[in-house]
Amino acid sequence: MRVTNATIRAVNGLTARWAAAVRNSEPGGGNTVFSAAGVWPLLAFLADGAGGAARAELADAVGLPADRAAGAARELLASMGSMRGLDSALGLWTRRTLELRERWEAGLPAEAHGVLTGNAEADKGALDAWAVKRTGGLIEEMPVLPDEDTELVLATALALRTQWLRPFHEWPRTAEVGPWHGRELKGLRRASTLLDRVGVADTPRGHVTELKVLSDNAIDVHLLLGEEATTPGQVLAAGVDILARRQPVVPGPRLPYGDVGPGLRVVRERGATPQPPTLEVRTVAYEVRADHDLLDHHEVFGLTTARGEQAPGHFPGISGFPLHIGAARQFAMARFGATGFEAAAVTAFGAAGAGVPQLRWVTTRVRATFDRPFGFLALHRHTRLVLAAGWVADPEPFREDEEDY
Repeated sequence: MRVTNATIRAVNGLTARWAAAVRNSEPGGGNTVFSAAGVWPLLAFLADGAGGAARAELADAVGLPADRAAGAARELLASMGSMRGLDSALGLWTRRTLELRERWEAGLPAEAHGVLTGNAEADKGALDAWAVKRTGGLIEEMPVLPDEDTELVLATALALRTQWLRPFHEWPRTAEVGPWHGRELKGLRRASTLLDRVGVADTPRGHVTELKVLSDNAIDVHLLLGEEATTPGQVLAAGVDILARRQPVVPGPRLPYGDVGPGLRVVRERGATPQPPTLEVRTVAYEVRADHDLLDHHEVFGLTTARGEQAPGHFPGISGFPLHIGAARQFAMARFGATGFEAAAVTAFGAAGAGVPQLRWVTTRVRATFDRPFGFLALHRHTRLVLAAGWVADPEPFREDEEDY
């Protein structure tokens, strides 16, 4: 089942709004990773069953009318389920005494429904086991801890793994300037004749350099380097605009000589033999993890009213029992290495020569260097759906004899 462009715009729009709201509000920021694609289906199903002000707020966060939200969520889950390299699942657990509206429950996958026993330890064990199974061990526990008051848990799990079409070479790299100055990092480098893998966008938030790292299963990672004064949220939002083609990008083959963008320089070199234009990439390996309490940004997710405890409850389309949102959380991780990338999220609610040659030939080299904090978007190449987004402020150190994952 193909997800509609309207749904992709809605999910990616939530990515941009979440990026603007995360705690990294200063230039440089700190490590983070999150998946709006993991949150969005939950908000959509909640919007379908909500009433009153909660329904309007959730629909606004989802970016679609509430009566279309559940159908769009089913299409999104089905589409993600068909993407190579991506595993996704939705789970619902309720107390035996909680009666669900038949229409709402029927809109969820048939295998999704489990039972909460009311025993906090037993329920936590079952939910954690589900998170581990659905992410292949990348996430080890459910972000929401059930207790004696928990009537319902609605969750998604996403796990993606991909291998680069062209692997990087690892090398010990010491940053010479900037916030990583003096640190020996696990550097990654490679060269290619495909200059269109890099480009520069002139956005309202400043210039942003975009590097596309392509995989063997159409789940790619775009690295984003903004100007030094730009915040993580601004860089990631610019990346979403670039994906949506709202911001034009000048690709590598059309860049002029000189310093043409953040971390990007185009030079003309002479050589002894004719050489094709070359893109040289220097970046770093990273692993980032994050724990997000969605209620800290309730306005972004349309949960302002829904979190309030008041009768008759905010979800009459889910159950006649008065329900409110008591917890909403996401655990996420991403790992970027020489051979590939992986990420997961569980939401409830990654030469030498001799002599002096005659240098008669001229070639172009585009050098892309990510040597200070940068953002990334992991996305499905064909639909441009963002599956995970994040910010790298603390890359991996170089360690001798360490094997890549």
